Amino acid sequence: MTRKSTMNRREVLASVAKAGGVTCLAGLALTAYVESTSKAEATALRPPGALPEDDFLSACVRCGLCVQACPYDTLHLATLGDPAPLGTPFFLARDTPCAMCRDIPCTRACPTGALDAGLTDIREADMGVAVLVGHETCLNYKGMTCSICHRVCPIRDEAITLERQTIDGRSLVIPTVHSDRCTGCGTCEKHCVLGHAAIRVLPRDLGLGGKGRNQAGRPT
Repeated sequence: MTRKSTMNRREVLASVAKAGGVTCLAGLALTAYVESTSKAEATALRPPGALPEDDFLSACVRCGLCVQACPYDTLHLATLGDPAPLGTPFFLARDTPCAMCRDIPCTRACPTGALDAGLTDIREADMGVAVLVGHETCLNYKGMTCSICHRVCPIRDEAITLERQTIDGRSLVIPTVHSDRCTGCGTCEKHCVLGHAAIRVLPRDLGLGGKGRNQAGRPT
């Protein structure tokens, strides 16, 4: 065997070793990413009837049947970079809100109970809660009569009402969310006329200020 052939062989083996190392590292990185996203707090909204997040993640098998059953293409399975653990169903209110189907086909399609088939009244769904976050941008706070979030709400005058308030000496009519009636469907966020919605639908723990991470383990 010539010296040149020996060198070529070494170069090939070195290239194979490097490629294997890169593949291994990529695999480890992907595994770490999947594990980190599965533990992260989801900021995306779950389908109606979803169990509490930890229970939902344990029960959901990422089959996508709820996504297929949705007649409005509201639901998606999370991919890399989405604000939900990989493969789990979610929707973004600003893009396509839940249409509040009376027969709730997504829950009926779920084979594992991750979506509770016992939910028979869509008005009792708990996908999240609307929060008026844009106090400085909401047109009603500026003294205008927009109130589009109130007008498009599927359960208007229950989930969102208009309340007269005096703010800085001005009498204003302000959209007010009633969290005990809000289903988190996202219709209000979708139809907000501002470039960045003044009303946002968030997972309930996040929207209502649930127990924070820094409180874990503290004595009560």
